[in-house]
Amino acid sequence: IRTTTLSDKWGLVQRHEFELRRRNGSWQHQIRETYDRGDGAAVLLCDVAAGDVVLIRQFRYPAFYRGEPPFLIEVCAGKLEGDDAMTCARKEAVEETGYAVGRMIKAFDCFMSPGSVTERLTLFIGLVEGAAPGTGGGLEHEGEDIEVIRLPLATALEMVQTGEIADAKTIMLLQYARLNGIFG
Repeated sequence: IRTTTLSDKWGLVQRHEFELRRRNGSWQHQIRETYDRGDGAAVLLCDVAAGDVVLIRQFRYPAFYRGEPPFLIEVCAGKLEGDDAMTCARKEAVEETGYAVGRMIKAFDCFMSPGSVTERLTLFIGLVEGAAPGTGGGLEHEGEDIEVIRLPLATALEMVQTGEIADAKTIMLLQYARLNGIFG
């Protein structure tokens, strides 16, 4: 029926009014808000020979706002910004960790919060070896100040259980790596 833009500063926030035909055939007037920031890609870096994953830790304002620990441990991720998902994932890995990714394995495409966020993420496993040839740390002009963390897959999975890792895309990719035998 109507779409109203509420904000377009960081992402596009809109209010939508529409009629939804319910399963029983009746029509219901509904109002929803959506947040559109574009689609993205994420990659879990895996050094199979060492049994390690490479993750990052960075400040996340929404966690801070909620009174939660604001430095979240995550996989590398970013907005597509015109790139295909694999190109984006490779670029983010270098920018955030310094690692150039070898073979990439597509895990899946998913919505992270489909009740209000339009973003669709493509998730990958990226194979790396040894120490990072670059420095990583993110891009200062994008407000990034990223710490690179390298640890055994088993330790990362324990951190999911303790709540030290609470980011959904990271949890999904760690579980994917374990369930799909990425480390043998």
